[in-house]
Amino acid sequence: MLSLQKILTYAVKNGASDIHLAVGTPPAVRIDGVIRVIPDVEPLVTEHMDEFLSTIMSPSRKARFLERGDDDLAYSLPGVGRFRVNCLMQRGTVGIVMRYVKNKIFSFAELNLPPSLETICQMQRGLVLVTGTTGSGKSTTLAAIIDRINENRRCHIVTIEDPIEYLYKNKKSIVTQREVNIDTQDFHTALRAVMREDPDVILIGEMRDAETFQACISAAETGHLVLSTLHTTNVMMTVDRILDMFPTNQHQQVRSQLALQLRACISQRLLPAADGQGRVPAVEVMFNNPGIAQLIRENNVKQIPNAIAGGKEEGMQTFNMSLVDLVKKRLVTREEAELASDNPEELKMNLQGIFLSQGRGGILKR
Repeated sequence: MLSLQKILTYAVKNGASDIHLAVGTPPAVRIDGVIRVIPDVEPLVTEHMDEFLSTIMSPSRKARFLERGDDDLAYSLPGVGRFRVNCLMQRGTVGIVMRYVKNKIFSFAELNLPPSLETICQMQRGLVLVTGTTGSGKSTTLAAIIDRINENRRCHIVTIEDPIEYLYKNKKSIVTQREVNIDTQDFHTALRAVMREDPDVILIGEMRDAETFQACISAAETGHLVLSTLHTTNVMMTVDRILDMFPTNQHQQVRSQLALQLRACISQRLLPAADGQGRVPAVEVMFNNPGIAQLIRENNVKQIPNAIAGGKEEGMQTFNMSLVDLVKKRLVTREEAELASDNPEELKMNLQGIFLSQGRGGILKR
């Protein structure tokens, strides 16, 4: 019978980021953002999927999954690698999606991330959000930030994840990693307990709901640096997404908390590299300042992109600013940049050296 080990070995050898397993179709892998079926392999059948479940799960967890229909976990295959796994039921059969988690934690330079992110590693308190769609590299960026703090600060870092992805070794810091359903019952239980664990830096794998947000804000308000992720496509939508977690009568309070405690928001998208080898991140970077805090408090988030564009000297950049830089460095093609841009017409002007001036509505040529 086709083994899971053979599939995962093929995936890692060929540079796949994700593996898709489902009844009725051959195993498929995502390479450089494109899903491809593994060649010369027959479609999977129910017996395959049952065997795969038994490989990655204990009997009790397998029984619980078959009852509930969803489960998240991590799986390590010696000599091959570590994988983040989501198991699901679809059309009455088992499906499995696996994300390859590279063992090495890359630096900002290796990931082609903006040097200004170094500022986050020096922050002592407040809330930092890394946002983007599924597969946009949020966890990889967070790992780079955590590892940088670990290398340079003597502090206690606590991570709460579902499941644990990157494994950290203690360097200057002590790193405590807690996995939901294994080390703690759920996110909410872990968040209540974390304040008794003497943390300096807290990583919450994902901000899932209003309760998680309030726990993050409370930790930030009491002098901790809190890092988390959110599934949004840009900074402006991040504020709206957080507000959507709450009833309308609480929006003003939430905006006030965000204005005070949000220190930085990073949004990123992965684009195919111009040379066809891998993908490159386009990154929007916002650091909170008095002007942006006022926009958040006054619910004037549509002006945040202009404020980011005007904050270049503070290390901020819009998506279009990032895309212009990537095109000029020939890391991505102009066509891919335009597809990824929220405002492709403005991007075309920027690539010609024409920028709308901040605050005057005029045009500057550079």
